[in-house]
Amino acid sequence: MFETIDETLQWIHGLIPHGIKPGTKRMEWMLTKLGNPEKTMRTIHVGGTNGKGSTVCYLWHIFEAAGFKVGTYISPYITTFNERMMVNGTPISNDDLVRAANSVYPLTLAVDQETDLGTPTEFEVVTMISFVYFGQLNPCDLVIYEVGLGGRLDSTNVIHPLVSVITNVAMDHMKLLGNTISEIAFEKAGIIKEGVGIVTSAEHPDALQVIRGKAEEKKAKLFVLGQEFQVHAHGHDEQGEHFDFESTIFTRSDLTIHMKGEHQLKNAAAALMAVGYLKNYCGIEVDDQAIQTGLEHAAWPGRFERMLKKPLVIIDGAHNVQGTEALVNTVKRYYSGKKIHLLYAALQDKEYVKMIRLIETVVHDVTLTTFDYPRAASSDLLYAASLHKLKSNQANWKSALHQLMQQTNEDEMLLVCGSLYFIAVVRHELLHLQSL
Repeated sequence: MFETIDETLQWIHGLIPHGIKPGTKRMEWMLTKLGNPEKTMRTIHVGGTNGKGSTVCYLWHIFEAAGFKVGTYISPYITTFNERMMVNGTPISNDDLVRAANSVYPLTLAVDQETDLGTPTEFEVVTMISFVYFGQLNPCDLVIYEVGLGGRLDSTNVIHPLVSVITNVAMDHMKLLGNTISEIAFEKAGIIKEGVGIVTSAEHPDALQVIRGKAEEKKAKLFVLGQEFQVHAHGHDEQGEHFDFESTIFTRSDLTIHMKGEHQLKNAAAALMAVGYLKNYCGIEVDDQAIQTGLEHAAWPGRFERMLKKPLVIIDGAHNVQGTEALVNTVKRYYSGKKIHLLYAALQDKEYVKMIRLIETVVHDVTLTTFDYPRAASSDLLYAASLHKLKSNQANWKSALHQLMQQTNEDEMLLVCGSLYFIAVVRHELLHLQSL
């Protein structure tokens, strides 16, 4: 058993070599032994390709502003591992993490020794820890679960939520989820439960066809962006995006979000539709002021986040093609005409060639780098993929970051983007610089 947080995290991270084993059988077996704490919780399930974290953030802040105690389960973390499980924005304490891990550890041994299901993965173990935490150690009014990968076979899919959200569907994790939008949508739609409302901001016709079919099969009320609910943009400024929200359930005007980008309007709209559904069908009351306050307070690390003003440094975890397209649009929307320097790193199992060639269209120069992570692409690989005339190859990301910051003038911008894991280490370094 574990006595310290270091021992606990060493055990959890040591499970990485077991890789990804899609399916919920191990989770169900362990949860039964634990007394099914997940069944005691009121949950919201959020899946999709991009925008999951932002949507979780909007929901959490709205319900917190309404006076609820709100748990969130997310992945990956940006600053500390404890962020994976938070209550009203406060990460799980080291003591509670150790305590919950000690409840889960014997079960991970038992499922491997007593069944033919095999050793649980890291994500399964962390998800189990979250069920102990939210279900037993620190019960909440609502817990919002972000899907880890896909949906149908994801470890979080053992919950029976009050409402489910699918933000969008795009090409990502094709080796595991499929090579077409329809195949990927089938996995995402796997979180739709019998009779449980489903909200989606997915726009691709093939994805919508699959989601609609699954909703009909499960007799789940479906709310689609552009049909049952709409967002009407009213421009943007340094404060963020301004808009009205309209749906078959409720309408709200003159709303503002500080997270920048047109894609964030869709994420906020999906969150608002889920709030409306829970009010209308589950009796969970949220007043207008809570909606306004929650949206305005919502901020998510690594999502077009301004880290420094002088020089202007913005980080963004655009880790797939659709996320990179959204980033390109946001850069054009807010910083058109500004001289932008780019520091970029990505994972080698992502579509990094497409992503680099998208993002380099809006920057003055490109520095390709890498970082200490098993799946990180080498800077040589990224450099070869770039078509930019002003490109450089610097394998040491920290040196490259400091050099670029020194070279960035007051009227220019340094954009750091790519893998969320890369953004996490860069953010840590920038926070350290802010504290000096």
